[in-house]
Amino acid sequence: MLTEGFDPDASPSAEVRATVHGRLCALAEAPEAGLAAALERLAAPSCAWRLSHPMTAAEGTVQALAAVWVPLRRALPDLERRDALFVGGSYQGRQYLAAVGHYCGTMRGDWLGIPATGRTLWLRYGEVWQIGPDGRAVQANLLWDVLDVMRQAGVWPLGPSLGVEAPWPGPLTQDGLRLAPSDPETGRASLEQTLRMHRTLAEHDDRANLTREGLIAMPQRAHWHPRMMWYGPAGIGTTRGLEGFVDGHQLPFRIAFHRPQGSFEEVTAERARHGAGHYIRIGDGPYSVTGGWPSVYAVHAGGGFCGMPPTGRPVTMRVMDFYLHHEGLIRENWVPLDMLDLFAQMGVDLLARMRAALRC
Repeated sequence: MLTEGFDPDASPSAEVRATVHGRLCALAEAPEAGLAAALERLAAPSCAWRLSHPMTAAEGTVQALAAVWVPLRRALPDLERRDALFVGGSYQGRQYLAAVGHYCGTMRGDWLGIPATGRTLWLRYGEVWQIGPDGRAVQANLLWDVLDVMRQAGVWPLGPSLGVEAPWPGPLTQDGLRLAPSDPETGRASLEQTLRMHRTLAEHDDRANLTREGLIAMPQRAHWHPRMMWYGPAGIGTTRGLEGFVDGHQLPFRIAFHRPQGSFEEVTAERARHGAGHYIRIGDGPYSVTGGWPSVYAVHAGGGFCGMPPTGRPVTMRVMDFYLHHEGLIRENWVPLDMLDLFAQMGVDLLARMRAALRC
């Protein structure tokens, strides 16, 4: 069964959801002197932090405070958190809460070497929090779109995106904050539809039929809404409709990155052999979430992706996928992806490119 491991009856309770959501907002808005206390309320002392490049990782709240939250607070002193999606579920006995949204503030200081702008900044995020028995996080998976901050700061290190670069909107249905558990069977159906769509992507024969027409006509078409929206990370951008998705992301991505081929089970096994796969698969009413750290394994064997020539290097990708299921189909897909980490594996340091440009 595709949804094996997902338990729709073990979703985080309304109390846990409201508490964690409140603590996340309180952490974002805490003054620097109050960050340690706010972080202690949110996360267990030994919480494992998996972070976007170049932050990468932190062991425990003390490291996370110094590496993540103090620098962010100093750069954006009027920081606040704005969730567009906040959903929950249980996978393989672990309880998760997952969110998409933006940290908003005025960029008064440099952040990760990106120069301050003195203007409003939208720091886009996808976050997955594993919640322990005491209601605090025991693992944090934070995909923050650092490349998009570079774009807003006017220090873009790549060629033009094929999609549209803009803040991500919330869901069409305006019900993305799920502060109480949803109907379990609706959540299961949402996740099952997502995984059926994933099966079509995994089993498509890229070697024999990697064309625009082939991707548009293949079985993925049965799962996407005619007015689908696909929201990609900075460097890829937003696309609309299946044709827009194929043109703006899917075809150039598949040309560039050669993935394992075969049945869904064979592809999944080959990814796992390279350390890739899903740590989260949940459904919450009309929403579903999958993610891996990493979830994708491929070889960068083709050209064109973000203007890059092929490097021949194997790469993995830290990705989250958040889906809205609407009118029986997948209507919207938000896709946080650690682009700086991906480019580092391809031998390109995007922050170093930025620093070189700033010296000119």
